[in-house]
Amino acid sequence: MKKLLGLLVIAMLVLTACGSEESYETIDIDDVQTKMDEGYKVLDVREPSEFEAGHIPGAANKPLSDLQQGNFEGLNTDEKYIVICQSGNRSKQASDILFEEKHTIVNVSQGMSSWTGEIE
Repeated sequence: MKKLLGLLVIAMLVLTACGSEESYETIDIDDVQTKMDEGYKVLDVREPSEFEAGHIPGAANKPLSDLQQGNFEGLNTDEKYIVICQSGNRSKQASDILFEEKHTIVNVSQGMSSWTGEIE
């Protein structure tokens, strides 16, 4: 019985270790410019009306709702993206989707509500 229990514990540890690997990096709002300097493009996943009200200069808009419907038009797996929204919730969801689609991304833990830099 002890051997079976020991094997079960080992199997669970192996499975847990395989599933706990971080899928992508999450950064603070203060690190966005650094990532931009490294060649990442800002991908704003808010709805168009929110994006038009003010966004990081040069950012592309691809709403989370489009990504959830499988619309990846305009996105390139050869590009690196900084995924941002208003508060951090939608960017996490979008990052999960984009990572599954083999995009190189970093997620921003906060959002535009915390952005103090220039907007257009």
